[in-house]
Amino acid sequence: MSADIDLHASTLLELVQAVEQRLDGADLAYGHGTDNARDEAAWLVLEALGHSPVEPVEDVYAPVSADDLVAVRELLVRRITTRQPLAYLTGRAWFAGLAFRVDERVLVPRSPLAEMIAQRFAPWLRAGNVTRILDIGTGSGCIAVACACAFPEAVVDATDIDPEALALARENVAAHGLGERVQLRQADVYAGLEGERYDLIVANPPYVDSERMAALPAEYRHEPAAALAGGDRGCDIVDRILAGAAAHLTPDGLLVVETGGSGATVEAQWPDLPLIWPELASGDAGIFVLDAPALSRRTDRAV
Repeated sequence: MSADIDLHASTLLELVQAVEQRLDGADLAYGHGTDNARDEAAWLVLEALGHSPVEPVEDVYAPVSADDLVAVRELLVRRITTRQPLAYLTGRAWFAGLAFRVDERVLVPRSPLAEMIAQRFAPWLRAGNVTRILDIGTGSGCIAVACACAFPEAVVDATDIDPEALALARENVAAHGLGERVQLRQADVYAGLEGERYDLIVANPPYVDSERMAALPAEYRHEPAAALAGGDRGCDIVDRILAGAAAHLTPDGLLVVETGGSGATVEAQWPDLPLIWPELASGDAGIFVLDAPALSRRTDRAV
């Protein structure tokens, strides 16, 4: 589709429908906050008109002006011609109901971990006992910030190997007023955290295998490859997280890791670990939970 796009609409609803039609006619991929053209169109229109995509629309039949059409068309053209995720074009995304600044230094927040954070990881964790949390590979800081909000008595260590990602995370932590409880630290999984123990370790690490990396749509290629690529099997970082977790969890601590489509590979690599794969209301899968006692039993058997 060329940049020569005409939009004709008199109401907000008609404008969303017109944008949806243009998106349907373009060779686009979704998955950065939406998974279909209708939701993407609504997000694009609301952002272009200065509304929050996460707040209810008061009147879908509200009239739109000629200036509104120009603003929406401009953002639509950029989305189609650049194949960038919409969040990069607008500079913000939402996670667990919270707004975050995003750009190409970090992945666009979209993890199903948001659902588990909202539930405070029940029933696998006693929320009242959580005082220290580790977020491995924090990226934008969205998981760390959401955990700090869900566990107001806890402090969070948010780590990343990339200083540029940490710089952006620092902006998001400050924007949410959590600078005293969310500590940003440069670390490579557990390297740089020697001697530290946590009640909860949560991670959304790179887990895309080399075959799937080679087939990623253009939208995903705007994201930092190091935050996606998990090696030939997709489990290089997940393996390191599992291998070192026992040394960094408190006796009743919990490990929660997103593995995406690499779950079967993880289970094959760690057959003696009783990994639990929660069923989420959203239908998303690919997250395991594992408690410290189970890790300790494995360590005892190994010894």
